[in-house]
Amino acid sequence: MQIYLPIAEMPVSVLLILGMGAAVGFISGLFGIGGGFLMTPLLIFLGIPPAVAVATQSAQIVASSTTSVLNALRRNALDLKLGGVLVAGGFVGSALGVWFFAAARRAGQLDLVIVVSYVTLFMVVGSLMLKESVREFWTKRRGGVVRVKRQAGEHAPYLFWPMRMRFYRSKLYASVIPILGFALFVGFVGALLGIGGGFIMVPALLYIFRVPTSIVVGTSQFQIVCTTLVSLVLHAVANQAVDIVLAMLLIAGGVFGAQFGARAGRNLRAELFRFLLALLLLAVGIRFSLELVLTPNEIFSITTQEMRT
Repeated sequence: MQIYLPIAEMPVSVLLILGMGAAVGFISGLFGIGGGFLMTPLLIFLGIPPAVAVATQSAQIVASSTTSVLNALRRNALDLKLGGVLVAGGFVGSALGVWFFAAARRAGQLDLVIVVSYVTLFMVVGSLMLKESVREFWTKRRGGVVRVKRQAGEHAPYLFWPMRMRFYRSKLYASVIPILGFALFVGFVGALLGIGGGFIMVPALLYIFRVPTSIVVGTSQFQIVCTTLVSLVLHAVANQAVDIVLAMLLIAGGVFGAQFGARAGRNLRAELFRFLLALLLLAVGIRFSLELVLTPNEIFSITTQEMRT
């Protein structure tokens, strides 16, 4: 069954889009990430214009992440105070990301920016997470003790910057300056690449700020919902690149899959959680790397541009 996408200007299979939405929604609920880092590349590989894929995917992220946030609230696995700080920084970053997105699109370099950004972020973050996960597995195999938390006197210097705040639910006492700065970066990347930013937020909360794994997923999803909603509205108003038909199909599949993913994630061990997420990031990064070195099927393309007078 085919349906025509008015903004993307192409027909797609309804069952294929629904299936993709459900699969990515499951992964979103399982790992506490927005899922955009998978869905946006899949849509691009399917032939959806990158600008439309990035903007429209934000709607699916909001829908699937909302269900995960509600689930976390019911289980008391969400730090609202920390989430509020992350959201504040994310709002500013999202606005800057949408502005840069529009500028790159006008310059005709948006596709290149998206591909290079995906390769860089996925390979770096995935490699660091994989290294940490392998170290944990190897230490446990040798009978050693894995140090999950920093010991006294080992706190990172940036945690002692001014404006320190205590987050009781996350067992964290740190300056809000690095937290706001990091949230701004995640919001910027999320708006630019059409991702929730969870694949960056989750490892950072785990390894940089040492937030307990049980709190990370819900708090990450809360930040994703709020900042991605802002990005969605800005993309729709400023870039007119949100395809409502595609968005509804993605939402329908994503909400369904996220419920099962959230339930499966409860029984996932912390070290296995990190290892699987690292492999997932590296796989997508490698796939995008091939886009930079392989010859495309269509070397030339014809597009229309507005003439300025």
